[in-house]
Amino acid sequence: MNEKKTLTIILTEGPYRSQYANLAYELAMSALNNEYNINMFLYMDATHIPRRGQNPHSFPNVGHKYKKLLKKGADIRVCIRCATARGHACDPHSPYLKGIKITTVYDIPEWVLNSDKVISLG
Repeated sequence: MNEKKTLTIILTEGPYRSQYANLAYELAMSALNNEYNINMFLYMDATHIPRRGQNPHSFPNVGHKYKKLLKKGADIRVCIRCATARGHACDPHSPYLKGIKITTVYDIPEWVLNSDKVISLG
């Protein structure tokens, strides 16, 4: 029996500023389609990516893309300190897409230890 491999992506860049959010999405979707488990940790400005209610006029909506990753089983987590600093985590009504977990950087060492590949973008 083949056990699924795991890819962990650590992302620090926000959406609509560089191609890193889209690149991380494409890598994660490709890996999911090839039967990988996906862990994605959103750190610093990347905590803006999975917010609900985005309405970019000149770009594809990155929130919609990350919603697809969640539906396919990606484990996407947001750094609570970074989210709080940007005014997201203190909102009593979660500003994030359903399925996003707000956690700490202390998840990263375990993910790195248990992953087959780790990619850091940003």
